[in-house]
Amino acid sequence: MASERFDYIVIGAGSAGCVLAARLTEDPNTKVLLLEAGGKNTSILVKMPAGVGELIKAKGDQNWGFWTEEEPHLDNRKLWWPRGKGLGGSSAINGMIYIRGHARDYDQWRQMGLSGWSYSEVLPYFKRSETHHAGGDAYHGGQGPLHVSKGESPSPFYPALIEAGRQAGHKTTKDFNGYQQEGFGPYDLTIRDGKRWSAAAAYLSEALSRPNLTCVTEARTTKILIEKGRAVGVDYVVGKGGEARTAYADAEVLLSAGAVQSPQILQLSGIGAPDLLKANGIAVVQESRGVGANLQDHLDVCLSWTTKNLTTAYSANKGLNKLATGLSYMLLGKGLGRQQFLESGAFLKSRPDLDRPDLQIHGVLAIMQDHGKVVVEKDGFTLHVCQLRPESRGAVGLRSADPFDDPTILGNYLAADEDRRALREGVRMAREVAAQAALDPYRDAEYAPGADVRADADIDAWIRAKSETIYHPVGTCRMGAAGDAMAVVDDQLRVQGIAGLRVVDASVMPTLVGGNTNAPTIMVAERAADLIRGKATLAPVDAPVFEDGRAAAA
Repeated sequence: MASERFDYIVIGAGSAGCVLAARLTEDPNTKVLLLEAGGKNTSILVKMPAGVGELIKAKGDQNWGFWTEEEPHLDNRKLWWPRGKGLGGSSAINGMIYIRGHARDYDQWRQMGLSGWSYSEVLPYFKRSETHHAGGDAYHGGQGPLHVSKGESPSPFYPALIEAGRQAGHKTTKDFNGYQQEGFGPYDLTIRDGKRWSAAAAYLSEALSRPNLTCVTEARTTKILIEKGRAVGVDYVVGKGGEARTAYADAEVLLSAGAVQSPQILQLSGIGAPDLLKANGIAVVQESRGVGANLQDHLDVCLSWTTKNLTTAYSANKGLNKLATGLSYMLLGKGLGRQQFLESGAFLKSRPDLDRPDLQIHGVLAIMQDHGKVVVEKDGFTLHVCQLRPESRGAVGLRSADPFDDPTILGNYLAADEDRRALREGVRMAREVAAQAALDPYRDAEYAPGADVRADADIDAWIRAKSETIYHPVGTCRMGAAGDAMAVVDDQLRVQGIAGLRVVDASVMPTLVGGNTNAPTIMVAERAADLIRGKATLAPVDAPVFEDGRAAAA
């Protein structure tokens, strides 16, 4: 068995792992090993924004393609869980929506006793990571590696959706990541000059040329090595059934395998709930009952309408048009391949007494069914309705002690009454928006759920039968304050009870943020990089005011 020695070992080259590898190797005297279970992600589908539809729906080189267990509150269905595989992780297959969440999401973390994670303290890290299309200002960065653009589609659908939201009585906003999140508006996108700008493109493209970074792809971590209460290295295998290797870390092991596989790797290494470990024949190294618990995810339903007088993804790519789209993109870098067909949406409150939006709408210029697995041969548009702050909690566990087995995933969606109420109200609100005059020139008939689904019981039944994840799992290695027995890591992301080991990815989030999770994951890793290096964290901003007129508290 070959062995190597480094200062840091980063497990997983997803959104967080790419950031860590790049930031840590800025010091030429720091030697880093980056292990990625997938490949290099050189496929044209990864580079081309329009490729997202193919990447999301199929298990393969870019997608782990997990399934949940039977979900007890969703008619015992098993849900499809796409997760990114290869350099860039889920940022290489996602919808490229750049959303940070609401400022109060981070103030809530600080109120939970997590020092350093308030909005005014994390905003500088969002800004450090970003180059915004409008330049730097109080809310945005102008010199970061992650390029954020506005949509370039000429379709009248996207502005019409925003206007329909206004006509339905909702606010509008120009920037979901600025002063005001609530309302209808345009999305910012992680696209640069017509190319997907994943975490790998943003952070690794330059870092890979550094002699102090070793990146090994097709490298499956099988175990974190722990000696006398300290993480000292990892065992990994290159290729399934391939060469077994060991690498040692003189400083720290940094686990960035995501909300599904970070808890799995901890459990395989003997860190977790004793009953689960013993049931799988794994010796308990450190009891940590929170590993794999606290799973939260955004549940989503798709309301769709057929259209008239409107070119949608279906007609644009029908027949030979699909070939033309691909050739135009590959040969000239032009055409519909530069778009991801999702450029406007909304953040709304399902009831007026809430302090922040609890619903998100993604407006898609296509009829979406079952993650695109079901092809609907009609022009249409879809309003994804997503409940942002679920009260339901699920878990990730071991299926076996074999590191090549997929873990068990139970989302436990809609276990809470409030989750059912909010999503039901979201269906009604989306229908009201779609009925407005601004969409009259384009809207034809309601395709799903259909005119006969109106009563509460019928809407609830349709949600149980058709709802799916919108790919935002967090919380399975959550942060917690001192004395929190279910916390896996502390507010500096150090695994409790084990020295030299941190978790840095979406799994550390104690609660879901109000929006897509890629940008917040990158922020977590940016801040973690300073904590790991022992650098002073960026000074809190002179907290900008946000939409309710109050300033974020440091």
